[in-house]
Amino acid sequence: MKKLIVLVASVFMLQACDDGDITLESFNFDTVNIQECTDNNLIFKINGDEMLLINIPEASFANVETPDGSPRIVNVNSTNQIIYRIYSGTVTSNNICATIPPATPVVQDEWNATGGTIEIITDGLYDVDGITIIGYTHNIKFVNVNFSGSSNSFSFTEYNFGNHETDL
Repeated sequence: MKKLIVLVASVFMLQACDDGDITLESFNFDTVNIQECTDNNLIFKINGDEMLLINIPEASFANVETPDGSPRIVNVNSTNQIIYRIYSGTVTSNNICATIPPATPVVQDEWNATGGTIEIITDGLYDVDGITIIGYTHNIKFVNVNFSGSSNSFSFTEYNFGNHETDL
């Protein structure tokens, strides 16, 4: 009888187990390039059905070199946004830059940064002569950024978003 009770209890326990939805704890955009919209201040990275975008004023990318050890600091808030999205299919720049975005793919889940800073280190981009500046490289790093979504939240102590280049 004990074996039967253990068997029935085991069946109930297995039925009660729910592997549930996978909760996001991190993302990886290390191997993809930064893209930008020409009509607004959005810069972003796309990795299949995922998008990581930054919406900050263009002035944050001033074409002035930053002194060593003194990055430009942008506080994350409702104006200076970092957003991570998962879509129902492969994403393109048209999904974010178009005046009227396409109907598909649709955003399945979204996490918004709720705090932290964006550090920007700006260096000159030199011509082959090593003297003439032809543009600027802005290295973008998230520091102590917290993301919150409908299903969970996660944070980064540091995350290197990458290099964004601007022309003169």
